[in-house]
Amino acid sequence: MQQKTTGHNEWLDRLEIGALDASEIDEVLGVLARGMRDNPLHVAAFGEGPERRMRRFHTLISAVFTVRDFSHTLVARGEDGSVVGVCGMIPPGDCVPDFRQRLMLLPTLLHVGPRSAGRTMRWMGVWGRHDPQERHWHLGPIAIDAYAQGRGVGSRLMQVFCAQMDAAREDAYLETDKPVNVRFYERFGFEVVGEEEVIGVPNWFMSRRTEKR
Repeated sequence: MQQKTTGHNEWLDRLEIGALDASEIDEVLGVLARGMRDNPLHVAAFGEGPERRMRRFHTLISAVFTVRDFSHTLVARGEDGSVVGVCGMIPPGDCVPDFRQRLMLLPTLLHVGPRSAGRTMRWMGVWGRHDPQERHWHLGPIAIDAYAQGRGVGSRLMQVFCAQMDAAREDAYLETDKPVNVRFYERFGFEVVGEEEVIGVPNWFMSRRTEKR
């Protein structure tokens, strides 16, 4: 048993956490689609079939990456250089898509089907209403590839993210649709500041404050 734990720790210690390179975007999109395929909101928005759900979300998140600023995204890379985890970071003031960005995303939304499009727009509308007016960095999307979940990758990404927020004395904010994630983010100083059901799924809105200079 000890040998297995040691091997796990060695694998985790060899992870590299760093900034997203433009050449990795396709790989990152795959990690997001696989890692978030079974999130409750994705089931509610994109349907029960896992493969169809994953394809629809991949189509949507690919379009989102073309119209939003994800240049600050952190990635976790394995020893072979492959991306195993993604931590999206949206800078202050850019959290909620503006009218032009929503218009650019409309064809993709319609492509995933009218039911999914309607549910996704309601989902994004609720999240937009909860987004704080105060200056903050927006955490998300954050996902670990399906085969690497439960191995500590998310904690490593969060450690780097929180260190950056602390160094810059910046507040952070996120949304989650999984109770287990609430407990996970609380370990890194996030607190629940709101709750609401979104397309039939409970959602939690969480904030992390830092001491200002």
